[in-house]
Amino acid sequence: MESYAAIEKTIRERRTVNQFSSKPVPTELVLELLDAAVWAPFHSRKEPWRFILFAGEGRRQFSDAVLSTYPDDKREQLGDKVSHIYCNEVPVHLVVLIDEEPRWKEWEEALCAASALIQNLQLLAWERDIGVVWKTNDYNWNPRYREGIGVKPGQKVVGTLHMGYFDHEKVRRARPRTPVSELLTLVE
Repeated sequence: MESYAAIEKTIRERRTVNQFSSKPVPTELVLELLDAAVWAPFHSRKEPWRFILFAGEGRRQFSDAVLSTYPDDKREQLGDKVSHIYCNEVPVHLVVLIDEEPRWKEWEEALCAASALIQNLQLLAWERDIGVVWKTNDYNWNPRYREGIGVKPGQKVVGTLHMGYFDHEKVRRARPRTPVSELLTLVE
């Protein structure tokens, strides 16, 4: 019962984190978190996910790829600021990919499995004082971004995760959740 309470506490307390400290996140720690997160359920014969990790100087490649999707005027206006944020204020960018699948059922199963993996990762990271924001911005579909970060043909970006240590005092409070009793249809 004690471990149930601990898991429930983590689920309820975890929040999206948008502001990170300057403390670097060791690549080894990200790999450790991913090694545990991949225990998410999946229905196919092989694990459907792949990853691209941008850390240290590699963040410049990520930033350049995002900025390549901006119209010229927006890049001119915001480029330096965006580049500074992605290269200096966000310690790690992790892109989660699945193979594109023409069969609807298999595609949906892979997407759901990768989403479960991302939730596992967020919970595990939270326990190590690492915050995560899961982005599904328009650039995830942009061919310039995809090419710029090394997405291979036939792969779909499930999400771009920005990760880093954070100040617990700056985390937003939880929004109320609808009671399950209002969402549940019980058939007995």
